[in-house]
Amino acid sequence: MLPKIVILVGVVCCVAAAPPKKTARAAAGGPDSEAVVVQQDQVINDDGSYNFVYETSNGIRAQASSSDGIRSSGDFSYPAPDGSNIALAYVADEYGFQPQGAHLPVEPPAPEHVIKQLEDIRANPPNDPEFNAAFLDSEIARLRATQG
Repeated sequence: MLPKIVILVGVVCCVAAAPPKKTARAAAGGPDSEAVVVQQDQVINDDGSYNFVYETSNGIRAQASSSDGIRSSGDFSYPAPDGSNIALAYVADEYGFQPQGAHLPVEPPAPEHVIKQLEDIRANPPNDPEFNAAFLDSEIARLRATQG
């Protein structure tokens, strides 16, 4: 008669060597995995300028262009999981990436005391050769616009 430990090791080895049970798997990628490109066009020039557009059957769309390969503008849209359409337009240039879209957060109104302090600085500019009055004016105007 075999010792109990040998029988136990034999049973464990047989169980470990048994083929795994097959399980049903969900289709990979979900419904968007079946999307196809319905429109695509692109032009890339030697001077760096470009233009492209594409659209897919599941509602994704994008287009962009650049006259010099450095500054560009474009837009894209796609359906959100809740069924709404997300759309974003942008400019990317020496001032950075500047997106615009109804779904993006909006800057809150600037407090009046902050604008008053900036106007006081404008009225009494510092004696600094790097002081930029035009920039200060543009910031005051931008902050005033947040107040409605």
